[in-house]
Amino acid sequence: MLINELKVIVTGGARGMGRYFAETLAEQGAQVAVGDVDLAGIETLPKGIHRQVLNVADEDSIIGFVAWAAEQMGGVTGLINNAGVIRDGLLVRRDRRTGEVKAQATAELDAVLGVNLRGATLMVREVARQMITQDTPGVIVNMSSISRHGNRGQTAYVAAKAAMAANTVTWGREFARYGIRVGAVAPGLIRTPMTAGMNQQALDAIQAQIPLRRMGEPVDIWRAVQFIIECDYFTARTMDVDGGYSF
Repeated sequence: MLINELKVIVTGGARGMGRYFAETLAEQGAQVAVGDVDLAGIETLPKGIHRQVLNVADEDSIIGFVAWAAEQMGGVTGLINNAGVIRDGLLVRRDRRTGEVKAQATAELDAVLGVNLRGATLMVREVARQMITQDTPGVIVNMSSISRHGNRGQTAYVAAKAAMAANTVTWGREFARYGIRVGAVAPGLIRTPMTAGMNQQALDAIQAQIPLRRMGEPVDIWRAVQFIIECDYFTARTMDVDGGYSF
């Protein structure tokens, strides 16, 4: 699929990798509709990019956004399923000072699963429904993570990202008959506003375990996204882009 023919939705496009994807797609001639809960962030996107508030934790917001995007662009032929949140913490731990056994709050687990799994799944459902209704081919790119292989302190995030990788296979097989391809990218440690807030000592420790000895840049992930969009023989697979890092 040619990028300059895309009519593509980017979720979580107010900042970080999502913003990079949206701006790069627009620069290469795609029609782009960005959704994010960060209204102030999406309002600073370049002119020509459609933008509207989108809460992927809310089904009605998703349904309304996809319909709006299709109206603005004259259809939808692509989705970069990027929106996500992190609420890291051990599922159960003993407090070193008091000895009290503490558990991660259910609300934190629900928040991560609500956006990264339920919301991302509903985005795929509504975009695929739109593409099939239009009777046009399309491409969906899910953002998984190398955390899907298992990572201490990320129970809900791991579950969501592993599910997205597994369902990329499911949806790739289900939607192939309609000309819709589904791929996923699993980033490693990438330089974004999220990682900018991490403890430097922790960042240094992770980078020391990466064979390429550096964190990735948004452009590294974009190249994988671009490959999935443009390679018409790629579907139902996830690409790890992590500098060779493994937990």
